Amino acid sequence: MVHLLPLPGSPRALDMTQVLAAARRDAEILLDAGFDGIVVENFGDAPFLPDRVEPVTIAALTRVAAVLGELCAGRAGLCVNVLRNDARAALAIASVCGANSIRVNIHSGARVADQGLIEGRAWETMRLRQAWRAESIALWADVGVKHSVALGSPAPQLVDDVHDVVGRGLADAVIVSGVATGSSVDLSELEAVKRASDVPVLVGSGADVQTIGALLALADGVIVGTALKVDGVTTAPVDPARAAALVAAAG
Repeated sequence: MVHLLPLPGSPRALDMTQVLAAARRDAEILLDAGFDGIVVENFGDAPFLPDRVEPVTIAALTRVAAVLGELCAGRAGLCVNVLRNDARAALAIASVCGANSIRVNIHSGARVADQGLIEGRAWETMRLRQAWRAESIALWADVGVKHSVALGSPAPQLVDDVHDVVGRGLADAVIVSGVATGSSVDLSELEAVKRASDVPVLVGSGADVQTIGALLALADGVIVGTALKVDGVTTAPVDPARAAALVAAAG
């Protein structure tokens, strides 16, 4: 994960010079450590807009993604996530910056989060991908995404979400996370999702040096952020030693 500092237009906005310098530094450390790819997102923009972000956010993210796309070229994949759930913006940015995937937190169905009610727009996103001739950009969809609860069901089954986002939403991969950023994944839920899915399954939180082996025994990959940061603090810079240690632990 490359968690961006607050972008222009957000409540704690910083100058783009600071944003770009921090993003480049973290990305170079991750690439040098041997990670297969980078996910970039506007993590510093909290509180997030529930759906469409402002043009200034898209412009800032595009500027950063273009730099990271050049760094990743020929070395690793690049994924774009526009928080909280602007798949349209993510797809647009990915299309022009050399990214090969986007992450969509709520691709189908509806969930209640700190931003209120968020509805999936699979119907729109997949049509845009086709219309923009961006079929080569994979869509990674969260199931039971963190920091949210399902609308209308007290105990939804993740396997039902898998059937919806893949079978009906046409997602290219699914992501399973804990309840919050950095939280551990329920291994039994991960195993159930893996059995139910005919597309790759990724872990979206809770991966660290101690858990990486067990997670990769069940999943096709992991997205890791907090465990790589200085002192394990999500908003801190990437720690080169932590990044190297996790790659080594993953084998």
